[in-house]
Parts: sequence; structure tokens; C-alpha cells
Amino acid sequence: MRDVIIIGSGPAGFTAAIYAARANLSPLLIASSVEVGGELMQTTEVENFPGFPEGIMGPDLMDRMQKQAEKFGTEIVYDDVTALDIAGQVKSVTTGEGQTYQARTLIYATGSAYRKLGCERETELSGRGISWCATCDGAFFRNRHVAVIGGGDSAMEEATFLSRFASQVTVIHRRDALRASAAMVERAKADPKIDFRWNSTVSAFQGDQKVTGLVLRDTVTGAETPMPVDGVFEAIGSDPRTHLVHGLLDLTDAGTIAVQGRSSRTSVPGVFAAGDVVDPTYKQAATAAGSGVVAALDAQAYLADLDDKAPAQIQDRPQVGDAAGNTATSGTVETEDVETADRAGAHA
Repeated sequence: MRDVIIIGSGPAGFTAAIYAARANLSPLLIASSVEVGGELMQTTEVENFPGFPEGIMGPDLMDRMQKQAEKFGTEIVYDDVTALDIAGQVKSVTTGEGQTYQARTLIYATGSAYRKLGCERETELSGRGISWCATCDGAFFRNRHVAVIGGGDSAMEEATFLSRFASQVTVIHRRDALRASAAMVERAKADPKIDFRWNSTVSAFQGDQKVTGLVLRDTVTGAETPMPVDGVFEAIGSDPRTHLVHGLLDLTDAGTIAVQGRSSRTSVPGVFAAGDVVDPTYKQAATAAGSGVVAALDAQAYLADLDDKAPAQIQDRPQVGDAAGNTATSGTVETEDVETADRAGAHA
């Protein structure tokens, strides 16, 4: 029986592991069978994570987090979780290889997945001109022409933010009207750097080692035209990875796991959640890492409370008498008294 099992190997999962390991909880972290590190493994240079003034490559950052977690005693299993049983005090986790692990607490930090267009070479050019985070990568496109794909509030926020750096921002939307709120639309349309391509979808990305342009398809006529750009920001939404806890944990209207206030406590005692899986708004590596800290500390407090209650429950058990009128706690053995009697008999 373990104290803590952590599911997820992004900033939230590894930070939770670091804190739990340093608290001598010997956490088991179950990572992906394919790629450890979450979405940052698809990111090139990260300039906004504290402690790296010169920036750091996304995979390098996750490698450092993993090594730090392992340094303090985190055990890592490279497999995918296929089933959970979290109803009782003992939490059971089953993996794809058929292994079942049990613990008194569970930290769920599986993150979220950005929605993708599904165009050819999209994966190949990810981090090479294609991004899903203007806050993360906008500064790399100073005085460049970038495209934002989407028509909701997030797309308008991305476009407005990018206009601080880019020379031109073109919003590409498949319809002739935006889904974003009126205030967001007005702000974007009032920005002289932002223009719009209506009734358009992306049919292909252009470029060898990095993005050099797009091929746009007119949704009305079907005609295709190239558009040179230096970068593309996809803002068509993301989905929290909550498929394993559907029907097990309460979710919010946004589809994230519901937690109590600023804590990581979920609707099931002993189960904690951290990172993008609880965050529909910020979705940054630094906020995910902070959320992992909260989850580890909450799990530690929960375990300490369990340990404090256990002796009290034994002491509160009813006393039963034997035939000679002696009393003992029901279900317990007075080991010290037995050993004393044995020693006395041995010397008699």
C-alpha cells in the first residue's frame, strides 16, 4: 500500500511528485507509455518559466523536472492508466499492462489536449511556426505576420495579445461572423494590426523546416489560395483529459474537474486534482506547477489526518471483559503485557 499515486507527467504531476517525495511519501508517478512530459514536449523555447532567464527548451524543462522528482525518491511507471477505483479509502489504479497499484491518496494531473485542425504536416511543424499559446510564444514573432485560427473569445484574446509583437495579425474564421463576445470582437476590430479572412479554413501548411504560409479554402466557393505567414496560432479550444473520471468525480460546466475553492480537493475524499485538468482559463506551465504544489500539500495533510485518527479510533473501541474480569480493547492484542508474562514465566 502506497501513500500517494500521481497520474500525469506534466508540470503539475512532476511538481506534485517533488513535494510528495520530499515529504517522505514515496510517490508513484504513472506517466504515459509513449511520451513523458505533456504538451511542453511539443514546445521549443520556453521563456516564461521562472528560473530560466535565458529560456529553456520544453523537453529540457520536463527532463529536469523528472530528474528532480526521481532524485527525491519518486518511482515512475511508463504506462497508461486504463481504469480507476476510487470509491473507498483505498484507491486502485490499473494500467494497460494489467498491473494494479493501490494507495491511500491519488493526485490526478493528466492535463489537457489542444484541439488540432488535422491538416497534413501539422504535427511536423508544431513548435516550428505552429503554436497553441500566444502567451508562451508570441514574443518570438516580433515584427512578423501571424495568423490566428478561430472565432471565439480565446481567438480574439490571442489576436489582441499577438498584436503587441507582430506587425500584422490575420484572424481566419470559417464563417462570416465571430462567436466571440461583443466586447472582444470590438476590441479586435478596433486594433489596426488585426485583419480578418472570413469564410475560410486551412487546408494545408506550407514550409520545410518552419511555417512559411497557409493554403486557405473558401467555404463558400471551395477555391484555394495561398497566404504567406511567419506563424500560426490555433485557438479552436482544448479538452481536459478527464475521460478516466467521468462518473467518478464532479466536473464543472467547462468540463474540468471540480475542486473546493483554491484547494485541490475533489468530490471524493483522498482524491486531488492539479494542473490544466482543473484550469479552464490560464493553462500555463507555471500555474500548473503551482497547482501541483497545492495537490501534494493537500494530500500530505489528508494523510496526516488519517494517521491522527487511527490511534484515536483504536482507543475509542468498547472494552470487553474476560471470564476473570480482565478487560482489553476489542480486536487488539496487548503485546507488551504478553511479552512481560512470557519473560516472567521463563525466569520462574
